[in-house]
Order: sequence, then C-alpha cells, then structure tokens
Amino acid sequence: MPSPASLGSLRGAIDLSPLVNRSTRPAGPGGAPGAPTGPPPGLSAGAPSAGAVAVPSLVLAASDATFAQVLEISSHVPVIVDLWAQWSEPSKELSPTLERVVSDYAGRVLLVTVDVDANPQLAQAFQAQSVPTVAAVLGGRPLGLFAGVLPEDQVRDVFEQVLVLAAQNGITGTAVVDGAPVDESAEPAEEPLPPHHAEAYAAIERGDYEAAIAEYRTAIARDPKDALAVAGLAQVSLLARLQDKTLDAIRSAAAAGPDNLDAQLDVADLDVSGGHLEDAFDRLLVLFPRLDPAGRTAVRTRLLEYFEIGGAEDPRVIAARRRLTNLLY
Repeated sequence: MPSPASLGSLRGAIDLSPLVNRSTRPAGPGGAPGAPTGPPPGLSAGAPSAGAVAVPSLVLAASDATFAQVLEISSHVPVIVDLWAQWSEPSKELSPTLERVVSDYAGRVLLVTVDVDANPQLAQAFQAQSVPTVAAVLGGRPLGLFAGVLPEDQVRDVFEQVLVLAAQNGITGTAVVDGAPVDESAEPAEEPLPPHHAEAYAAIERGDYEAAIAEYRTAIARDPKDALAVAGLAQVSLLARLQDKTLDAIRSAAAAGPDNLDAQLDVADLDVSGGHLEDAFDRLLVLFPRLDPAGRTAVRTRLLEYFEIGGAEDPRVIAARRRLTNLLY
C-alpha cells in the first residue's frame, strides 16, 4: 500500500494528453519521476476549486471518448479511477469495496470505473499492466495508487492520503448527485482567497513560480502573521528550486558529493516534494555539524521552510525541531 510519501512521489507520473485536447490549457510541468526530463514535483494542473459539482452518480463509468469530462471534474473533486476487467476475479472483489468506501465519503471523492478491454487508450495511459489498477486524478493530473486487491481499511487509508494531497492543492469540492436533497446544515462555501493568494495560485497554475513567490512575499509584507502565505511561500520556493532539474541528476550529484551542500540541499528538496520529510530532515541534520557557519545558516533556513511545509503539528517536524535546537545550543 502506498504511504503518504510514496503517493506524493507519483504526482505527474502519467500523461493523459493523448486522450484530450489540452492545447487551450496553460502548459504545466509534466513527465515522470526518473524520466529524462522530470517535472518539478508538485500538483497545480487545474484551477483549485471548492463548492459543489452536480453528477448523476458518485460512481461513474468512463470511456476513452468521455474521459475529458473526468479531467474537468477532477479540478473540483478528487477522482478515484478503477481500471477493471469483466474476466478479472480480483476486479470483482475490489470494485464493490471501492464503491462502498466512496459512498461513505458522501461526495468528497468520486469513483470512475474504466473497462480496460473496451478502453485501451485509458488502459495504456494509466499504465495498467494488471487489473485491477487504481489511480487518482487531481486537477487534471493523474497519479498511480495501487494494483491488485487491498483490504478495506487500507483502501480507506489510501483515500485519506488522496484527500490530503487534494486539499494541499485547493481541490476541496463535493460531488452532489442530481436530484439528491441538499443538506441545509452543511458548512457554507469557503470564503474567496485573498487577492495575493489568488494571484499566487494563478501563477502556479501557469508554472510561473517566481510570480507566485512575489505574491506570497507581498502578502507576508502586508501581514507578517499570514501563516498560509508563509507556508505557500515555502512550498512554491521548493517548486521553483526543483524546476528544470531531473530526479536522476539530483540523486546522482548527491551520491557523488556527500559533503557538497548544494547537492544535499537539492536532494532534500526532492525528498520533501515526495513527502519524505523525515529523510530530508535526517539528511540535513546529520550534515549540519560538519558545516561552516555559512553552511549551517543555509541548512537552518532550508529546514525552517520544510517545517512550514510539514506543519507545526507534524510529529516529524516536532522531532526535527528538537534535533536542530540541540545542535544549535
């Protein structure tokens, strides 16, 4: 079963462009981890959106011809994709579990089923080498989840990871079945983003990380207590540093230069982008005592950014803060 770290590392791992004309959409980072031109890890393909999306059912069948609609929905609601086959006994075992779990989430996720025999383009695009294969689509960007059958509790864990990643990218809408009664007690729609935050999101959408950094810095200058802007600045700064760098090149440089600070900072960025916070913390904290004052300042600054990305309540952040404090004092 994928962990939060491994799930994050699969962002952008599949290219669905052959299935839909995306020439009118802003060009974003693409490719796969380990590919010759790997992307800056991150997820900002579709405009982040909350609110309700009307659907005929929480479980939809999609085809090669209709999957463009799924990509659009995924900008508002996280989509789980079940690639199955009629002849597959494991598919018959897993699909009811997925439907049951999706039902329990009451519209926070949508399930899309794809018959791989009838839809070879989708099977190829999702790299479904066996069935069942389960993936997610967030903001138009797919990521692999698992293949084969998992127990229901592990399926729920995977869904929780998908929801966390979706929330980090502003995809927090709800699918509402047409004709279903509206829950009047539901929480009201979220307030619109502050102007500089909205501009930062738009800049990330078009891959202009420097513009997003400028917007977040302006928001912080106006309100130094804007915690969301501080966290957003840390996240987009990481994306900017990784832009145009490949996974293979980063890891090769780090392996060749264990005492090369820039190389170790790059690979720590890569670890954080994939959700491997603990690995990044350990790498830099082990290196810290061997550095000169300038190097220590650089590592401390980078760690403080990672603390913002992880969040103050994350136990990995708490432990790393304690280690850094012990090293400083």
